[in-house]
Amino acid sequence: MTSAGLLAVYTVPTLGALRPLTPRQTTGPFYPRELPLDNDNNLVQVTGHQAPAGGEITDLHGQLLDRNGRPLSGVRVEIWQCDVNGRYHHPGDRGGRPLDPGFQGFGHTLTDSQGRYRFRTIRPVPYPGRTPHIHVAVFPEGSEPFVTQLYIAGEARNADDFLYRAIPEEQRRLVTADYRPAQAEGVQWTVEKDIVLEVSSA
Repeated sequence: MTSAGLLAVYTVPTLGALRPLTPRQTTGPFYPRELPLDNDNNLVQVTGHQAPAGGEITDLHGQLLDRNGRPLSGVRVEIWQCDVNGRYHHPGDRGGRPLDPGFQGFGHTLTDSQGRYRFRTIRPVPYPGRTPHIHVAVFPEGSEPFVTQLYIAGEARNADDFLYRAIPEEQRRLVTADYRPAQAEGVQWTVEKDIVLEVSSA
């Protein structure tokens, strides 16, 4: 499924007070060494593989904004995460768990004219030593890449996760998202999370 096919209608942000910046986090050890051939924003269906990904299908979307609330358009956004078995599609993940061949593991899209991004993925699951999370990288033109991680609101494991706890408590809400039951067929959860960067819109 293409980026255009996944985009829906969003409300244009109202300009006003400066928005708090999304906290940076580490890229982690499992950023893909080689991008998958099926390289799009739908992580739950791999071209040539009939069965979809295991796990709870999730519609992740939001806007990429500068801190004035202006949308950042035409910017590459990437996500990557482990599959339903807690396994990354990366040769360095040698945990011995089976790899889900129906899960792409990595996806990318470009924000539209309103700064909107959208992915179809799975609800993240834990793997040894980490609470469930989704890695996000953003590549604004003329600025260094921005990397963060998105967490599940109300997840008990967050309290013991060293990277989540490294974020100042008052900023954790900026990388923590509510997972709400989805209304669309074949999708279990919908998640909306804006990302705010210290850059200017074009």
